[in-house]
Amino acid sequence: MRVGLMGLGRIGAFHAATLAAHPLVDELIVADPVRTSPHGRPGDPFQADAVVIATPTSTHAELLVEACRRGIPAFCEKPVAGGVKETIEVLEAARGNRVQIGFQRRFDAGYVAAAEALRAGELGELHRVHLITADPSPPPAAYIPLSGGIFRDCHIHDFDILRWVTGREVVSVYATGANRGAAFFGEAGDVDTSAALLTLDDGTLATVQGSRYNGAGYDVRMELAGTQATRAVGLGPRAPLSTTEGLQPPGEPWPDFVARFADAYAAELDAFLRGADGLCSIEDALAALYVAEAAELSRREGRPVQVAEVRDTET
Repeated sequence: MRVGLMGLGRIGAFHAATLAAHPLVDELIVADPVRTSPHGRPGDPFQADAVVIATPTSTHAELLVEACRRGIPAFCEKPVAGGVKETIEVLEAARGNRVQIGFQRRFDAGYVAAAEALRAGELGELHRVHLITADPSPPPAAYIPLSGGIFRDCHIHDFDILRWVTGREVVSVYATGANRGAAFFGEAGDVDTSAALLTLDDGTLATVQGSRYNGAGYDVRMELAGTQATRAVGLGPRAPLSTTEGLQPPGEPWPDFVARFADAYAAELDAFLRGADGLCSIEDALAALYVAEAAELSRREGRPVQVAEVRDTET
């Protein structure tokens, strides 16, 4: 199989190494206007049997549509596009084509085990969920105005994995945020510290917290509390990915998202290359984006927001 890779930033470079070593990849064609890679050869990525898109967010929609126009299976890092309307346009253009969106937590062993435990009834009736996404240090100032804000940029992963693990939809969001660090967050209309209360369609409550300044390293967790047991994912620095036994002995913190989810990134590409069904679709990405949009609107207006309000307004 020939695979075209677009983008050689941090995650693109990681994907290049993964793809070059994959047994199904006979040739890797790499395209990036700035960077080079020791993996693969430069060329036109659309002259391939499948494409992986890891370029800047502003280019995702155009590249996805082009891949679908040519009938080429496409893997694309999140987000699909910069906003809801553009995402819907890509969804319509992509119908009938195989597209997978890069929400890698679905392929992490801890989240998979938690989902299986919940569906097997091991937790009893689910009553509460708590999610955390915290970065060890903030991104460059120039990135923030282009990021879409902390709820669209960071917490959209929480919103997606919440839907996937629980099998429920978020119906309302009450979100807030604060600026405790550099001024460039506030200047861009964003926050560096976040919190939100989500209500699922069966009444289950979920809380989300985030930070761009987490001194203990890269911290991503999910805790599911039911009437019979509690399941935790990613509890403790470099702890086992899933545990019901409380905090593990402290170790080295995760330095960044690539280190934390290296196995998951490899697993999602493997699933894409093997043509697995039922993977994260554009529809799934759109559903998470609706929640992120509702969270950002709630933060700005200081009120609870129904997800249906955002969906009806944007469509």
